[in-house]
Amino acid sequence: MMAVERGAATNTLAAYTRDLEQTESVVGDLLAADKDALRSLPQSWSGLAPSTVARKVSALRQFYGFALDEGLREDDPSSALAIPKSRRPLPRILSHDQVEALIQQAEEEAESDCAAAVRMLALLEMLYGSGLRATELVSLPLNAVPRDAPFVTVTGKGGQQRMVPVSSRAKEALGRWVALRAGGSRFLFPSRGKDGHLTRVRLYQLLRDLAGRAGVPPTQVSPHVLRHAFATHLLEGGADLRVLQTLLGHADIATTQIYTHVDAARLVELVNTRHPLAARGRGR
Repeated sequence: MMAVERGAATNTLAAYTRDLEQTESVVGDLLAADKDALRSLPQSWSGLAPSTVARKVSALRQFYGFALDEGLREDDPSSALAIPKSRRPLPRILSHDQVEALIQQAEEEAESDCAAAVRMLALLEMLYGSGLRATELVSLPLNAVPRDAPFVTVTGKGGQQRMVPVSSRAKEALGRWVALRAGGSRFLFPSRGKDGHLTRVRLYQLLRDLAGRAGVPPTQVSPHVLRHAFATHLLEGGADLRVLQTLLGHADIATTQIYTHVDAARLVELVNTRHPLAARGRGR
């Protein structure tokens, strides 16, 4: 139902599956659980982030809503669970200098025309140059490589497709990679397995390894951090928020607005460090 009727993405389905299975290991059969059983769950969730708890509650509410619709239950015990209030944290981003260090390191390594190094450069250019999600990038089919038009068609969350511009730098890196990649796979970034593609976990590992070689703290780097950097740096350069929403594939403009807070925080920092009165301190 989640996949067909609501268009839930693969990662969402996997997360909800884990949530329901973990809940069942605590309260037993979900279809037989009552409100008292569900009230014991917050104690087992005490060490989790509010956003994680909110997702687990959402999974249970949707499960019991489905059970009601299908006649599998006559009541909904999930009303015993309250969704915790959580403040959305500001996204972690990289500075311009840190991104430049990553790109410079990747370019230097790609000069050898080693397939792995050229692939890393292409992955980096697409993450930072087009703001793709990790899943969107690793699952790109080979025919998504732009030929004439500087765009790539991306399938995002919920199977929604969008056109994403590809910079001339990224297009050049992709061209170099296509010339070196092994044939036989329908994916742009194939894995060693049969007709599979590079995994999100492997992309994460490759980025952190590159960061270490570039002198950037590896713990600060991930595919999603580069996506945040893409959005924040575009906004700093004067990009319109609606355009940014389209590029990122956000269904709701409210999701994109988080980047205005990042920019606002940067402006406050500039005032505190660059304003003429800042050098004078507090004074009297």
